[in-house]
Amino acid sequence: MFMQNIFVNIPGGIIRFLIVPALFLCCGCGNGELPIREIQASLRNVPEYAILLEDMKEEGNFFKDYYHKYRVVRGEAARQTDWLAVPDDYYRANAGFLGMALLSRKSGEMISSAVPPGYLYVGDNRYGQWQADRSGRTFWAFNRGRPLFDELDIDLKLPVYRTDYNTYRKSASRRVPYYGPKHEYGTSGTVTQKKKPTFYQRRMAKAQTANASFGEKVSKRIGRTRTNFRGRSGGRGK
Repeated sequence: MFMQNIFVNIPGGIIRFLIVPALFLCCGCGNGELPIREIQASLRNVPEYAILLEDMKEEGNFFKDYYHKYRVVRGEAARQTDWLAVPDDYYRANAGFLGMALLSRKSGEMISSAVPPGYLYVGDNRYGQWQADRSGRTFWAFNRGRPLFDELDIDLKLPVYRTDYNTYRKSASRRVPYYGPKHEYGTSGTVTQKKKPTFYQRRMAKAQTANASFGEKVSKRIGRTRTNFRGRSGGRGK
């Protein structure tokens, strides 16, 4: 493992820092495996599932810890994980995908790009059928009476039109994230903001605390500057 020594001069001596690449410290797991990969490995014999980024948070000030919470959907059943530690680079790489499926599998086909939740069920005749509206646009109509969305709490804006679904399929085949026809999904999406208010309240509170702390530091610095200025002015004499 590559390590680097950094020496910093300070009054009265030198401090030595040992820098270790974050790759070898990720997740807090003994083998360094990403939590989502461990979940994926546990589902290797499951033909259909989706792993959704249910929530995320960062803790700490100078040295930060990063966490994900996942919702694992299998058919019409779902479970939610506890908070799981993730590396900072993985956290940042997925910061825009809140509420989306980070990994999906459908009929044995893996989808490794971020996609809207619930799109896994569109086009599946077990859950609905394609219909045409009055203008002739084809959309997906889910079967009535299915407990799918209420039980799984899937944040899906309906209807899903075939043109949008085709765009999703093309994006998935190219491994490009798909945020919906009007960018409704993901951390900046209107659907996500409506469905996950706790995340945004937590982020706003953290930002307000940071701004207050910064303002307090600026005020103290300005106060010290004024005091020093008066001290110098008062000592000049005639």
